[in-house]
Amino acid sequence: MKTIFLTEHKSLSLPREDLPQSVVDQLRQKYSSQLDVKLQDTPTGDRWQFTSKGWVGYIPLTPEFSIVLHPKVPLHDLFGMLAYAYKLKSFRVLEGLIDCQTIEELYEQLAYLLAQGILDRCRQGLYRAYLPKTQQLAYLRGRVLQSISSPGNVKLNCHYQEPTRDIKENQILAWTMLLLCRSGLCSERVWPTVRKAYYTLSGLVTMLPCSPSDCLGRQYNRLNQDYRLLHHLCRFFLENTGPSYKQGDRAMVPFLVDMERLYELFVAEWLKYHTAKTFLVKQQQRVALDKNRHFRIDLILSDPQTGAARYILDTKYKTGDKVAIGDFHQMVSYAKATKCYEAVLVYPKPLCFPLDAKNDDIRVRSLTFSLDGNLDRAGVAFLRDLLE
Repeated sequence: MKTIFLTEHKSLSLPREDLPQSVVDQLRQKYSSQLDVKLQDTPTGDRWQFTSKGWVGYIPLTPEFSIVLHPKVPLHDLFGMLAYAYKLKSFRVLEGLIDCQTIEELYEQLAYLLAQGILDRCRQGLYRAYLPKTQQLAYLRGRVLQSISSPGNVKLNCHYQEPTRDIKENQILAWTMLLLCRSGLCSERVWPTVRKAYYTLSGLVTMLPCSPSDCLGRQYNRLNQDYRLLHHLCRFFLENTGPSYKQGDRAMVPFLVDMERLYELFVAEWLKYHTAKTFLVKQQQRVALDKNRHFRIDLILSDPQTGAARYILDTKYKTGDKVAIGDFHQMVSYAKATKCYEAVLVYPKPLCFPLDAKNDDIRVRSLTFSLDGNLDRAGVAFLRDLLE
C-alpha cells in the first residue's frame, strides 16, 4: 500500500502519474474540508499538491492508497490534549500510551483501553435498568391497571418494571465497538481484544446507531460509575471516526480529528479542571443579538456565585502576525451582548504583534495557551496572564 504522510498546514507535492485521477476525485469529493488538492504546472511536469487543513488522522482511500495526517504538535502533546478534552486523565494506565510513535498506534491503544474496560465490565455483569412494561398476565405482577372485565377473561392487565441490559448505556458501547472493528486501524496485537468485546456485547445488546451527544449528560450512580470513563472514550471515537455505518464486511472508515475543535475542547476542560473553585466555565453558549440573530461563544468564565460573565474567550487554532480585524469586532460584539468587559482571543503560539486594546470599557486581548512543551505549565502561564 502507498501511504502519503502530511503534517497539518504543510504542503506536499507528488508527480501527477504517482496518483490515479480516481483517487484525487475521491479526495476532492469526500475530504475537501480536511485536504486541499491542487494540480500545479512545474518545469519538471504536472504535480499534485496536497495541503492539510488542520486535521490529523488516517484516511483509507483504496486498498492501494491511504493518507496519514500528522499533527504539528508532538504526539505526546496531542495525547495530553485528548486526555483533557475527553476527560481521560482518570485512566491510570494512560501513562504508557505516550510511547506511541504514530497516530495509528495512539488510536489502537485507546481502542484497546476501551475494549478491555468493556470486557472487565462484562465479567462483572452489564449495568441493568428497570423499564416500565404493561402486559396481560395470568398472575399478578406489579400493579393491576384494571379489574377482570368478563368472566371468560382470567388475565390481569399488569403494569410492572422489568430489568434489562438492552439500554442506551450499553448500546453506546456496542455501537462504538462496531466502528472500531470496521476501522481497519487495529493491529493483530489489539484486534483480538477489540473483536472479543464487540462479539460479547452483540449477543446481549441491540445494535443501534449512537451519536457523540448520546455520551453527554448521562446519569451515573454507584452501580454504573465506571461507565462514565467508558463513555468518554466512546465519545472520542464517535466524534472522530466516520463516515457512519455502511454495508459490507470489509469497509474501512477514516479516523479524523479536527485540531481546531480539539484545541477548543482542551482549553475548556483544562480551565474546568484547574479553576473549579474560581469560575464556572460554560462552553458554546448561545447568545441572542436580536430576535433573528444569535451566535455561540466558545467559552465564558462566570462568577460561580452571581453567574455574571467575567471573561469571554474565543480559541483560534491558527498562527499569524496579528489579530484579524474581524476577530476583534467579533469579540467586542460578544462582550457587549454578555455585558462582560474582558474579551480574550486564545492562540496556540504567540503573535508577532499581540493585542491589548480597549473599545469603550471593553478590553480585548490576545493570549497564548501554548502547545509547545508541558501543557500544564503552559496552562498555568496562560491563567496568570488572563487574570493579570
